[in-house]
Formats: sequence, C-alpha cells, structure tokens
Amino acid sequence: MATKKYIKNYPRPQFVRENWVDLNGEWRFGFDDTHSGEAEGWQRSFRGDRTIIVPFTYETKASGIGEEAHHPCVWYNRSLDIPSEAAGKRILLHFQAVDYIAKVWVNGEYVGGHQGGYSAFSFDITPYVTFGALNELTVKVEDSKDATQPRGKQRWVDDNFECFYVQTTGIWQSVWLEYVEQEYVDSVKITPDLDSNTVKFEYQVKGELRADSALRLETIITMKGRQVKQASLTIDRHWLALEVDLVHEMNGPWKRCYWSPAHPNLYDVEFILYRDDEVIDHVYSYFGMRKISIEKDKVLLNNVPIYQRLLLDQGYWPDSHLTPPSEEALIEDIDLLLQMGYNGVRKHMKVEDARFLYWCDVKGVLVWSEMAATFEFNDQAVQNFTIEWMEVVRKQYNHPSIITWVPFNESWGIMNIFKDRRQQQFTEAIYHLTKAFDPNRPVVTNDGWEHTVSDILTLHDYVERKEQFLNRYAGKDDIVNNRKTFNRWKYAFADGYSYQGQPIIISEFGGIAFKSDKGWGYGGQVASEEAFLERFRGIHEAIKQTDYIVGYCYTQITDVQQEVNGLLTEERKPKVPMEKIREINLS
Repeated sequence: MATKKYIKNYPRPQFVRENWVDLNGEWRFGFDDTHSGEAEGWQRSFRGDRTIIVPFTYETKASGIGEEAHHPCVWYNRSLDIPSEAAGKRILLHFQAVDYIAKVWVNGEYVGGHQGGYSAFSFDITPYVTFGALNELTVKVEDSKDATQPRGKQRWVDDNFECFYVQTTGIWQSVWLEYVEQEYVDSVKITPDLDSNTVKFEYQVKGELRADSALRLETIITMKGRQVKQASLTIDRHWLALEVDLVHEMNGPWKRCYWSPAHPNLYDVEFILYRDDEVIDHVYSYFGMRKISIEKDKVLLNNVPIYQRLLLDQGYWPDSHLTPPSEEALIEDIDLLLQMGYNGVRKHMKVEDARFLYWCDVKGVLVWSEMAATFEFNDQAVQNFTIEWMEVVRKQYNHPSIITWVPFNESWGIMNIFKDRRQQQFTEAIYHLTKAFDPNRPVVTNDGWEHTVSDILTLHDYVERKEQFLNRYAGKDDIVNNRKTFNRWKYAFADGYSYQGQPIIISEFGGIAFKSDKGWGYGGQVASEEAFLERFRGIHEAIKQTDYIVGYCYTQITDVQQEVNGLLTEERKPKVPMEKIREINLS
C-alpha cells in the first residue's frame, strides 16, 4: 500500500510537494571533447548539435544516442517556461544524480556546481529567471577515467573487463523544478526510537526569519488515515528539533504498528509551515517505527533476531544501464526478489534511485546501502569519497528499509589495507563519521574481508560445493582470529584488528552461471537446470547448517552486460523456476 501522498514518478518520495515540474524528456545535447565549450560561450549561446532523452546517458540506447565511447565533457540545454503567476515564489532546481562534475547556468548566468556522481543536489535559481517568459537552462558535465572519483562498476579503460561495465556520463537521474514560498521547509531528519516509543524530527527551514512575521510549523502524524499525533513549533531559528511521544498511541490502536518485512507499517507525516494563519509550505513524508541493532553475535530487528536472506543487485538494465527505465521496472525487481524468497537486497556499488528505496519501504524489503568505490588511494580519493559518501548518507537516512551502511567493498580503493596504516585509518574515519550522523544503523567497513572496525563481520566466498564450504567454515575460531585464510587467500581482519564477537554474514557467494561463450560467472559454469539447482541448494544448505552464520547475500539478481551469473536474464526472465529458488531460500 502506497503512502498518503504517493505521486507516480515523483523523484523524491520521502519529501513530497504537489507543486513540481518534471524536466525529464528531450534536451539539446553536444559533445565537447576539447573542453572548449565554456571558453566559446556555450553557456550563453548553446552550440550542441544533437538531442538526448534525459535522464538517460548518451552511452545508452534509451537516450537516443547509444554511443559507448568515453567523452570527457558533455553539454545539455533546454528551455524553461516560468509562468508569470509564479512571481514572488522561489524556484528550486533539483538534480537527483549527475556523473561527475556539473556546472549549471540559467540565461547565461552561472548558478553553481556540484561534484559527485551518486548524490542529489539543488539550486535556488530565482535570481536568474524571468517570470512569464522562456528561460534557458544549460548544464555542462565533466567526467573522466580518473580512478580517484567514486566509480563503482563503471570501467576506467576503453573496454569492459571482468565485472566492470560501460561508464555513465552526465545526467542519469531525474531533473525537476519546485515552486516554494520565500520561507520553506528545506529538510527534515526523522529518527524513530522504538524502545521509548518516540520519534525525533530535526527541521531545517530556509528563508528570512522576520520579527514581524510569525512562522509556525505543524507536524501531523497519521496511520492508515487516522490521526495519531499533532505537534506545533514556533519558528525562531533555521534549525529546530522536536521529539514526539507516541507512548499512548503505541499502547493503544497502534501498538503493533512497527515496520518489518512481514508488516511494513508506515506512518504518514505532514509538515505544514504557516506564516500567521496562511499555509506557505506543505510537505508530505513518512517514517517507520523500527530498530536495527547488534546484540552479541546476532542482528536484531525490533529487538528480535533476524536471519537475512539478501540478493545482490547492481541495478542495471540492458537499454538504460544504471538508470531505471521506469518506476514500474524498479517495482518489478523488488517483486521478483520477494517472489524468490529473499527478504532483502544488497544494492551493490550503486546509490539507487530514491523511488527504489520508497518501494522497499512500502513492501518491507531490507536494504544494505553501499557506496561506489574509488580504485586508487591518495589524498584526492579520500576527499572525493568522504564528501560524497556523507551526502549519500544524509540523502537516504529517513528510509526505514535501509538497515546497514556499506562504505567499502573488497578492499577496492584501499588495496593495501591489510598492512597500510593510512588506509586502515581512512576506513576507521569513515566508520566513525557515519556513526556521528547515524548511530542507529550497523556500518560494515570493507565488506568481504580485511575488516578494520566493523559492526558485522562479512565474508565473500564463491566456494562451489557444500562439502567444501562445511570443511572451510568448520573452524570458526581459525577464520575470525586470522589463523587461516578463507576464499583461498584473504583474512577476515586487517593486521592489527581482531574479532569482537560481531555477527557473521556471508555477504557474497554463489554467482552460478550457465555455460556461455559470451560472459562469465564465478567458478565452474553449469550446463543444465538440474546442475544449477543441485549446486545452488547445496551451498545454501551449507550456510544454513553453519550455526554461527546469521545471514547471506547471493550473487546476483540479474545478468549484467558480460556478467551472466544472474538468477534472471538482463530482461528479467527467470533462468530456473522461481518457486524452486523460493523453496530453497525458505527451507
């Protein structure tokens, strides 16, 4: 069941206003391989000679171009019709994701820039527009093969290799406008506390706070159409906090309205900003009363141990690559993983579209949110990664479906972490910085092996047979205390770190592929459905029979370009009957 104010294709469903303009669609476009466009004045008089369908990048068929060669600089341009009746309002221009460095002009005037391919950003373009007229919006995007920028699975050479795919350049998520009053609610951080039955709201309000204009913010919480709580604040500064007590309500008709995979209950919440008695901003949101915690060697959801059955998901589509072709495509992927008996997803090397997280919230899917990796380690990589990662954490914080943060994977970008003290300190810093903003979710540093500080010990192992797995993991103490390697050559912890009793999850395994001459999977490929299911069943039984392991993540939901180890094809067609996968997961 969708939330109270669900708007199809709204780019940011956790923070909804009704008055918005979708800027996706046909834009003018041009390549600028010599980086001469700005000097030549493209921002004032656009010279691109192509068109493109935003938000699909030029590398994709969906864009209308479909050219996979790397171009280091691209330009976009389109007209904005700003109606005269909008005069007096503020015009907010939103970009959900642009890879990698964006610069924005309106009517030839520079508005601002942003660096980072996976985080959202916005500009107030009010000073630059003419009301009641057509306005020109121009965007320049620079991308590179630099391995110090967070890339994830995007290649940094000319051709695909191993599990690295065609690069993503330019606008790849939605672009849109909002009209707001001079004072408006800029953001709200929502933190539920299940143990005390309270929820804390931290508000940021933009605009001039004038002594002669009384501002008041109403917060209205409802559940399934019935009002649960209403609270009011007088706005006397730009940042305010409010804790709402739900004890009475939680002991009454809402007693069991926690969020979980079995019962993904969501509270609707409205933020209504008044100037005197006039409504000047109205934002719709939601939250889930849920708690994720660690107790000894178990992961707990709402204070009860939970066994995680996750599916690795890289979020690629054949004609649109990282960009989902539609909201329906996102829903389809979620429904398919649930049909196969999984209760969660590890979103791998990608910060996914906010609509995906919305539907995970609505449908009760557990999410591990993972950052795209750099592939070099130096001062620039540290700075690039840190800034963008914290933008991502802030952007995604309110989603109850997200239960784990994963900033690093398999020593990518920190290849010498086993011994290198600087790289170890970097992961420690990111761990503690993440915890400073969000102390309530587990953080996994270096998912797979060579952990430093980490709330969960996660191991990647593509061993093929049940007997091999049981033999390898029979001696828990040997693995967790670095007395022996696993996965052939890796240790569980970096040198100088030790096991502190964390829960243990096999967060990558499987990757079984049918025999193919076009791509690869992990280990030996199989020739038949029977051989696939025999191996699939055996390795799952081995994991479940190892009693100290409290969850797993299978690789992966779909094939991706040259990687053919999905349970589904790129077109989302099952390779084996989904009910058989479900039976093995739930047995």
